[in-house]
Amino acid sequence: MNFSGRNDAASANMKPIQVKLVLLGESAVGKSSIVLRFVNNEYQDNKEPTIGAAFLTQRCKLDDRIIKFEIWDTAGQERFHSLAPMYYRNAQAAVIVYDITKPASLEKAKTWVKELQRQANPNIVIALVGNKIDLANNRSVPYEEAEAYANENGLLFFEASAKTGTNIIEVFTELAKKIPYEQILANNKTLNSRTNGQGDNGRVNLNESENNNQDGGQCNC
Repeated sequence: MNFSGRNDAASANMKPIQVKLVLLGESAVGKSSIVLRFVNNEYQDNKEPTIGAAFLTQRCKLDDRIIKFEIWDTAGQERFHSLAPMYYRNAQAAVIVYDITKPASLEKAKTWVKELQRQANPNIVIALVGNKIDLANNRSVPYEEAEAYANENGLLFFEASAKTGTNIIEVFTELAKKIPYEQILANNKTLNSRTNGQGDNGRVNLNESENNNQDGGQCNC
């Protein structure tokens, strides 16, 4: 996936397919760092904890489609857990993150998987991501253990590093490949008919600020 500040002529004439994606996981596992690396190809040491949720977007060109990821980066603190359903409701994709140096964070990730399987969109595509492989010398979660769990539950699985960028693009590329776009387009068509052609004006303004790359940043899957 290569990021570019310009759209080619063909892409400029294509209407993007909006995909709601939510990030979940324990506090300090690196969710915000993963998003920042994906959207802006940046990394910040000592990033402040997310409060509630942050909203960012990124475009991805996949075959003959333009995908616009609408990303909800949720807070990991337990006091914000009750807000999570508001963010994963109707999401088409989820990235559940754990820290490979903290076994408890994998257990927390498993609770998020169970919650999504019970309450989220039944067709949601879920990726389990073990972050911080740059700290592999301090690994406490075996790769094979997490991979086996992901396979048993039908999840995509990656180990990655937001700090170095390893496998970050691959996470979102594989998610983009698995999403059932025909169903999204059919649902959007139904929604548009119900809003009498209002289109985007019929959407709720959530008063969240988007990243500066919203329309300019494009990645080619």
